[in-house]
Amino acid sequence: MPYINITTSAKVSDKKKLLEEISILISSLTNKSKRFVMAKLDDNSDMYFEDERPCCFLEIKSIGSLNPSEMAKPLSDFVYEKMGIPIDKIYISFVDVTASMWVWNSRTFG
Repeated sequence: MPYINITTSAKVSDKKKLLEEISILISSLTNKSKRFVMAKLDDNSDMYFEDERPCCFLEIKSIGSLNPSEMAKPLSDFVYEKMGIPIDKIYISFVDVTASMWVWNSRTFG
């Protein structure tokens, strides 16, 4: 935890680099260790958002440490700069998960 799931219709050429960079950003924005950030990327997905132009959906889950109003711009800017997807073609969903519902190393966090 935290976890970020990126789904985009764009083709990402260097997936490993993008996943590492978004993990660093999420770690910084949540003030949680990069060691615990899990990132997933589904690129080149069939998606439609008003038209055929590239779009992106980010789903971010964490036990606390989410501040959507402060995190939205840096995340949107990242997607635009790294994938070229316009800001108005990005949706972001934030999910605050209770510690008792998140398991790591065979135990819940709370």
